[in-house]
Amino acid sequence: MALAYFITFSTYGTWVHGTSKGKGSVDRDHNQHGMPFVEPDESREAQAREKMKQPPYTMRAGEREIVRDAIAALCREKGWQLLAVHVRCNHVHVVISVNRDPGRVMSDLKARASGALTRAGFDDAKRKRWTRHGSTLHLFDHETVVDKIDYTLNRQGAPMALYDGRSNS
Repeated sequence: MALAYFITFSTYGTWVHGTSKGKGSVDRDHNQHGMPFVEPDESREAQAREKMKQPPYTMRAGEREIVRDAIAALCREKGWQLLAVHVRCNHVHVVISVNRDPGRVMSDLKARASGALTRAGFDDAKRKRWTRHGSTLHLFDHETVVDKIDYTLNRQGAPMALYDGRSNS
């Protein structure tokens, strides 16, 4: 059993297949730990953008804070141990210790964040805010958990909407 999970999900339309951003993207054929990412491909990226039903979604400061607070509130309500969150303009990193399927946890986090954004008046419930999937990395040892917390809080560029849950552990 994993000690914790490193969950990452991006905002709608900001990280499509074929992108040359970062290390690339993940698809059905490139989704197992240790597998290479999808190679950059301009035509695949263009095709993905053409299929989009709405414009890309990016978050401003107020939206990022709402997402952070919604994630923290959900974790408190469920009794999940939230270790770190960093909500960026186009993605969210979460380090969490929970005895539940991490894919389901990610879905719950996205749903709670979307509901909070809608209630706060940022678009409506029909707005696509998140990519369909995300990453749920299993963390099996303490050193890896500590590294992912550090990565989430300190190695993402300028701090945006942060939550450091280590003092609540």
